[in-house]
Amino acid sequence: MSSSTVRTRFAPSPTGYLHVGGARTALFNWLYARHCGGSFVLRIEDTDKTRNIDDGIEAILKGMRWLGMEWDEGPEIGGDRGPYFQSQRQDLYDKHLETLQSKDLVYTEENGAVRFKSPGKPVVVDDQVCGRVEFTRDEPDMTIRRPDGSYIFHFVNVTDDLEMGITHVIRGEDHLSNTPKHIELFEALGEAPPTYAHIPLILNPDGSKMSKRDLGASVTDYADKAYLPEAVVNYLALLGWSPKDDTELLPLTEIIERFDFPGINKSNASFDLVKLNWVNGQRLMALDESTYWKHASAAVKAADMDISEESLRKILPLMQTKVSIASELPEKIAFLQGNHCDLDSKALEKLAKDAQSTDKLEALIKAFEDTTSWEEVTIDAAIEAAAGSLEQKKGKLMFPTRVAASGQAGGPDLLTVLVLLGKERVLLRFRELLAQLGS
Repeated sequence: MSSSTVRTRFAPSPTGYLHVGGARTALFNWLYARHCGGSFVLRIEDTDKTRNIDDGIEAILKGMRWLGMEWDEGPEIGGDRGPYFQSQRQDLYDKHLETLQSKDLVYTEENGAVRFKSPGKPVVVDDQVCGRVEFTRDEPDMTIRRPDGSYIFHFVNVTDDLEMGITHVIRGEDHLSNTPKHIELFEALGEAPPTYAHIPLILNPDGSKMSKRDLGASVTDYADKAYLPEAVVNYLALLGWSPKDDTELLPLTEIIERFDFPGINKSNASFDLVKLNWVNGQRLMALDESTYWKHASAAVKAADMDISEESLRKILPLMQTKVSIASELPEKIAFLQGNHCDLDSKALEKLAKDAQSTDKLEALIKAFEDTTSWEEVTIDAAIEAAAGSLEQKKGKLMFPTRVAASGQAGGPDLLTVLVLLGKERVLLRFRELLAQLGS
């Protein structure tokens, strides 16, 4: 088989948002198609009307596009193997049922259900990940069409893969047990089955299978929380696949170049939100100035904050190494809004334990009041003067200065923060904190 003939597919049901497990399956299919120079097909398994939800298809398409996984054939794009919705392919299923009927490989029960006559022989699956797996076949003949005329998953899945020329089926390991049924159907229809690769499941940290209700399960959540799509793709690629070295931060071009079946792990993958956040933080730090500004400012504007663009232009560059996700920015720079700020309880507790906190704040207030201009150099000199009046090193005054100004124990460059707040607000906040410590 030449590499140009490789055709993979992702076939979700529109029963909700794009789940991380589904996104990872789609990604592996997409990566393999791109690695081989083949085609990636998206088709929608929407025949179960009772489970489909309004906007379910749109949620899937939007999630895949956010991740950057454009499909070569499918909804909104088309192709010569359509339709790409199972609900529109009934005549194709009927045609293949007729083929089985002509070979006397099916029978109809009294209730109208159509069953496939299983050969009953052992089936060997030569899986690209799990290896050679042999299944004994002593199950009842499977139903392929219900009494109401609708077809079951196994039959439409095989028919669609056959009609669409799918060469490689990459799917979750929980589908491995279905594969013997699919191989039997392919052979009954006189066709060679595709190459199968069953990838490890994604588990929660406690070892349970990740479901749609679990933390971090929805791709939509990552978009809403301003994760970088390239970071999510980087992390998902490493859930069950390894580049065979310790590299964790990979550009997409390199992932495509290195992705292949030998790198897929046999053991289940554990979803680690802390690790994803680390990957996102590293990616965030590596952004160039204009890309970071666009991403960070969008996250802040989405929070509807009362901070001028001029202030954002000064503060956001200082925050690039201070957060893992852009959605953390609004909380981190909230102190720039209004005259007052919320005080971190632990920082306040630490100040309260320092018997000299009141003296330090009073000295700082006096030094700031005496400044004739409000610039970094004059503010720095004022802090130095306050420390001198207490016969202390300037460093000892930095913590109470930061807490009084921003309410936080840490943050971006303190002098920049003080300049952005302005003299009046700084003095107001210092006096409020002084009163609180004295009460």
